[in-house]
Amino acid sequence: MPIVAGVDSSTQSVKVVLRDADTGELVAQASEPHPDGTEVDPKAWEVALESALAKVDQYKIDAISIAGQQHGMVALDKNGEVLRKALLWNDTRSANAAEELNREIPDIHIRTGSRLVASFTASKVRWLYDAEPDNANRLAAVALPHDWLSWRLSSSKNLDSLFTDRSDASGTGYFNPETNTYDLEIMAKVRNGKSAFLAPRVLKPNEFGGETTSGVPIAAGAGDNAGAALGLGAKVGDLVISLGTSGTAFAVSANPTKDPTGEVAGFADATGNFLPLACTLNAAKVFASIAKMLNISLDEFSELALSAKSGAGGIRLLPHFDGERTPNRPNARGNFSGITSENLTRENLARAAIEGVVAGMVYAANSLKREGFLPMRILLIGGAAKSLAVQEITAEMFTSVIHLPDAGEYVADGAARQAAWALSGKNEIPNWQHGNLKSIQPKSGEKELVENYLELISNA
Repeated sequence: MPIVAGVDSSTQSVKVVLRDADTGELVAQASEPHPDGTEVDPKAWEVALESALAKVDQYKIDAISIAGQQHGMVALDKNGEVLRKALLWNDTRSANAAEELNREIPDIHIRTGSRLVASFTASKVRWLYDAEPDNANRLAAVALPHDWLSWRLSSSKNLDSLFTDRSDASGTGYFNPETNTYDLEIMAKVRNGKSAFLAPRVLKPNEFGGETTSGVPIAAGAGDNAGAALGLGAKVGDLVISLGTSGTAFAVSANPTKDPTGEVAGFADATGNFLPLACTLNAAKVFASIAKMLNISLDEFSELALSAKSGAGGIRLLPHFDGERTPNRPNARGNFSGITSENLTRENLARAAIEGVVAGMVYAANSLKREGFLPMRILLIGGAAKSLAVQEITAEMFTSVIHLPDAGEYVADGAARQAAWALSGKNEIPNWQHGNLKSIQPKSGEKELVENYLELISNA
């Protein structure tokens, strides 16, 4: 049987899955941590990938694909050497550059599907030109994390052999997901009259871009959210709520979005459709911070939250601990409000933390609805989705049935499915089985609580 490898290079680790290309059956998996943060040496990703692949090297791999965290800027000189540490999606130093570009290109959301925020690659590249002129003078190419890893894995190390896919390219801020081409005028604005930089060529979703030194073909790869959608088997009309380090609400849509407010990013997906997305910077890490403060495990944190009544006795948490992207407030900070001597309990603090984070996801999902997307089904994924408290509170605050897929490495699974698609040489995506869906019914609707939170978020 042919075996395909799918890779998820995330903020904190590299995960690899090996699957039967025909059936999708899991053959093996491995992972390796690497340093996280907002500014990271890309070499750490490569070392982690090599280590993870070595753990499964007893299997013959017939094709591989890499999915990775979106937006990050990997700046390369003419020899392909990394000029500086990569700025990741969660680095907000380029917030002013984003606003400058939005003013200079008022129709950027029409041309790319998105208004810029600090996360976007375009904002980070403009920042580089303005803040680090020496590095800017040596800049020859800009890659995204998954582009760079695919390139480092490939046998060719020429800059013109860099490749990407439309899903990850759509997170740069200088790519048109409808025409599937870079917008050269926007790229000129980004470099602010200075020397040009090369962007990776954009492959078709089921195309190979190169091969490893041992001859294994490398598929186009994808951005992490597009990879997750493909791994889940998400269909047009599905809304996916992902609660990891950050939170994302994204949807599979047949139509592009062009949100003038910038809250919805009009990304492409990994199949030819579109993936409108709203992202929050603060999700599971908020739970970890509150659990640490209370000196309890995450399991105990979940139990505490479930033991409190809905509404947390009136305590509200605005979870903008490290700035926020939706709504776009890079300099915001979190706060608790509504605290009294009677309601200040460990249980209520835990409950308020989850309600505050989930309210942020309701806000993000409402932004998608404002752009015309009407969800047919809601899927809940991510590390925090394992928590019973998160499951129950999400169903209540969305006032909807929530579907919980089997636990899995969805991003890596999506990359593996893409590799199998390219390997098949067919137009149709391989029809893998995607496991069971557990349905979480809302025990009660929390309309008033949600409205209170949405007002708090809007007016913060």
